[in-house]
Amino acid sequence: MYTLTSIQQLIKREVKVELICSAESRIHIEANNMGIMLHPVNASGYFHPVTAIRLSLLIRNNNYSIVHTQASKDLWLLVPALFFANNKIPLFLTKQVGSFIVKKDFLHSLLYKRVRKIFSISTAIKNNLIESTPVKLQDIVILPNGIDTNKFDLEIVDDKKVRKEFNIASEEIVIGMLARFTPGKGHEEFLFAANELNKEYSNLRFLVVGEPSRGETEYADKIKHLAKGYELNNLIFTGFRGDIPEILAAMDIFAFPSHSEAFGIALVEAMAMKKPSVCSKAEGVLDIAVDGETSYLFENKNAADLKAKLKLLIESKEKRVEFGENARRRAIENFDIEIVTDTVLKIYQEEMNKDY
Repeated sequence: MYTLTSIQQLIKREVKVELICSAESRIHIEANNMGIMLHPVNASGYFHPVTAIRLSLLIRNNNYSIVHTQASKDLWLLVPALFFANNKIPLFLTKQVGSFIVKKDFLHSLLYKRVRKIFSISTAIKNNLIESTPVKLQDIVILPNGIDTNKFDLEIVDDKKVRKEFNIASEEIVIGMLARFTPGKGHEEFLFAANELNKEYSNLRFLVVGEPSRGETEYADKIKHLAKGYELNNLIFTGFRGDIPEILAAMDIFAFPSHSEAFGIALVEAMAMKKPSVCSKAEGVLDIAVDGETSYLFENKNAADLKAKLKLLIESKEKRVEFGENARRRAIENFDIEIVTDTVLKIYQEEMNKDY
């Protein structure tokens, strides 16, 4: 969870951080295991006057410098809490996903007026904020999610470990995708492309990395049935993997066929691992991949175009190396977690120094 990644980075910079989260949630359990200072609350739905009053006491008694939330829904709790505490400390919001609901009514205007800055993880999310909320353009900052490029570094990862595990020969070209099993991630297009490419090449292997979320097992079964129908004997469903750097190291080409992404952290991780990619020309992907430099972009949902762009990389080892080098450089310069954290801290400081 990116919230915990952000907290770890702040603690590393000797910033005191305390986490308010839903009691018994996954983030509560993980944060507790990590030793993060916690304040679990019971808050389902939107209106929680009692919880807001309790939080106002917490804010008043602990002399916090800022409050930063990762979900716009939390504003219904935090804004009243800050009001009850009569506290003018900066409130920040990170917007990770877009909204299909227009929130420009009176109540939402009051909530968003209290937010100092909104961190948007991509241009697509920024545009969605402008369309759906009453925020001012100058209050939106595009700030992508960051990754540890020291961890995702091909130089320190065993690139043969996974290939040995799955008996992949050194001369075989591995094309992989990494996503949970849910509609819209592009599994169907990937399998179609794999089937078509197998008609032209005999040295390919395909990896599909990930697992279904709760309630999506039926979709995963559908995808596996589709692969069986195509007779993709050179395709491996790896299931969940905790060794993502090693998995990526085994790939020669990374495919990112998602139909709609606010950002695309898996793509950034692959780029940091020097992997050339073929990506859908969609939303947040456009902030990450550079067509003809780090990646080839294909027409969204067009499986034939995905196949054609994969073919360009299959046939050119030189392009794979060139794109991989460019991808690593771009990941370090734009998406390294240290750079992202530096930016957050700078904005924190600027806003704390302002007199509102």
